[in-house]
Amino acid sequence: MSPRQKRFALIGGVLLALAAATALVLNAFRSNMVFFYTPTQIASGEAPQQRAFRLGGLVRQGSVKREGIEVNFVVTDTARDVPVRFEGVLPDLFKEGKGVVVQGQLGPDGVFAAKEVLAKHDENYMPPEAAEALKRAGQTLPPTDTLITRPAGATP
Repeated sequence: MSPRQKRFALIGGVLLALAAATALVLNAFRSNMVFFYTPTQIASGEAPQQRAFRLGGLVRQGSVKREGIEVNFVVTDTARDVPVRFEGVLPDLFKEGKGVVVQGQLGPDGVFAAKEVLAKHDENYMPPEAAEALKRAGQTLPPTDTLITRPAGATP
């Protein structure tokens, strides 16, 4: 094999290894990505049935029922509701009528089995996606100077 052929073989091997590594990283990223859906999107069938995702909205007033460590409540975007079941300790900021994001999976019975519950961090914050869903549903939001949102693509 001439030096030129060896060089092309080495470059080809490096490119093949780089392509394989890129494919593995993208596959892992895609399988671990968790999307955000509103109750209306879930009702319209946009949410995945066999994958974990995030559900966001408001905790419906009067819907929180505690049975030991199991908590059942309803998340709403004022247009549609999704019942949620969670086993564990809720965050201190979790309250009826306040914003919440839950992560888990939608069961065949239509109940969202939450593995994690995230409550808003202060009086004025609402996840941008939930704020948009409420705007589309016609819900009155706090004045824009008190609603803290982040630009699309920005991390908190």
